Amino acid sequence: MTRNRITLAVAVTAALGLTACTGQAGPSGPGGSKGELVDGQTFTYAVATDPGSLDPHSTVLRAARGVNRFLYGQLINLNDKGDAIPFLAQKWTADTTTATFTLRPGLTCSDGSPLTATQVADNFNHVGDPAKKSPLLNVFVKPGTKATADDAARTVTVTSGAPDAFLLRNLGTLPIACGKGLTDRKRLTAGKDGTGMFVMSESAPNDHYTLTRRKDITWGPGDWDPDQRGLPDKVVIRVIPNETTSANLLLSGEINAAAVNGPDKERLLAQKVFHDDTQISVGQLWYNQADGRPGQDSEVRRALTQALDLNQIGQVLTGGTGKKSTGMVTVDPKPCTDDTVSGNLPEHDTAAAAKSLEAAGWVAGSGGVRAKDGQKLKLTVLYPTQLGPTEAAAAELIQKTWAELGVDVTLKGVDSPGLNTALFDTGEWDVSMAPVGANLPSVVVGFVSGPVPPGGTNFAHIDNQKYSAAVAKAANKVGAEGCPEWAEAEKALIDDIDAVPYYNTVEPTFGAGAEFRVDDGLDPASIRMYK
Repeated sequence: MTRNRITLAVAVTAALGLTACTGQAGPSGPGGSKGELVDGQTFTYAVATDPGSLDPHSTVLRAARGVNRFLYGQLINLNDKGDAIPFLAQKWTADTTTATFTLRPGLTCSDGSPLTATQVADNFNHVGDPAKKSPLLNVFVKPGTKATADDAARTVTVTSGAPDAFLLRNLGTLPIACGKGLTDRKRLTAGKDGTGMFVMSESAPNDHYTLTRRKDITWGPGDWDPDQRGLPDKVVIRVIPNETTSANLLLSGEINAAAVNGPDKERLLAQKVFHDDTQISVGQLWYNQADGRPGQDSEVRRALTQALDLNQIGQVLTGGTGKKSTGMVTVDPKPCTDDTVSGNLPEHDTAAAAKSLEAAGWVAGSGGVRAKDGQKLKLTVLYPTQLGPTEAAAAELIQKTWAELGVDVTLKGVDSPGLNTALFDTGEWDVSMAPVGANLPSVVVGFVSGPVPPGGTNFAHIDNQKYSAAVAKAANKVGAEGCPEWAEAEKALIDDIDAVPYYNTVEPTFGAGAEFRVDDGLDPASIRMYK
């Protein structure tokens, strides 16, 4: 069975963007004021791709995590500064190896049954068990992590299987499921047995999902008030792949929210439509380093990267509105701000790239395609369709550049499920343009080191010893104390062309008839409806 694994900054987020927003607000409708708060409304939210499985422990796809935000609560939330605030937990203590959470009193599951500390502990024990093959392993939870519970005291104590510099944030933001879903994962796949603000009432994959607000919820992030005006009674999540359609529906008032990255973004901004913004990575390249793939050779990776004008490609990707990447972590507020990209990627030089391929044994052959030992230099390049027409245009520019270098390039546009299948199931790809979004440097680790699919999330089959050594040092330091070591790790990764982050953009999520906050997806507790 195909598993949803990668956090995509297309549509999310680490990232996978994952947490904390860089929002900007304006009027809630085109050129108008917010109006009055109104209760009992339906909030309609457009997403670019179907989320697939909604089991919160079997997916890190951005689309799925966005839906799960409505269905599954977490122990802590993060404010605009990135500080932890209460959610399901009312207090906690944590270092790099152990965390203890005390649950709020009176918590219930979506079926009305009590949420116990034992059930919360079961979430960590499931993800922390390598035999369960959760894609969140090594992303939120280290292998071998164990949790114990005291139901009477409402406490959960988690002992990490390895040091984690960001243990509180990683454990505290794990989606928490309960009830029958913990033993029957098919229920979680359908979005049942949650601890969040909403319950799934109707599911029509590839079309829409209808969620109903739980009236028994008396808690929320921080000092959230369940009796405040403007909370929606229902949420309808519509799957609308075309951004122009979403923009038109926003302007007509038929939907209340949609993220828009492409050309339609400018006309929405011009009409002063409310938006909350998140910085995401859109320009990344990943080379498949599995046995027999051209990308296994670091000199080939370097030559292919050197041949590209990454700034030009980034401009095409973002319609001229983006900027160069400075690291693997994009979502503000970032714990580490070192520039790990500048000076570590090769400068654009087509002639030098051609010489490097020649030196690596890839010589010009029949039809202008390079070959080595009778094997032609052929590449299948994946690009995510969720970013709209600019992604296809950037892919075509890469294809043209590499064709002039003597590479036979086949482009393959894929949606989130298709990308997941290629990266984590079939392995039939050579270059991926799909970005991995992250809010913490530790989130990246499982995707660039350790076990490869199907037993792990290291989809590019990377084995960078310098990276792993620096990560081991960073993991033993709390939070930002380890930033020099995290920077050392990222530089090793980028210097060896294991990851090529080159362009970021600010993704606005626009709203009409409603306002909200965007961090790790759209925050359900922040939605306010207006008339």
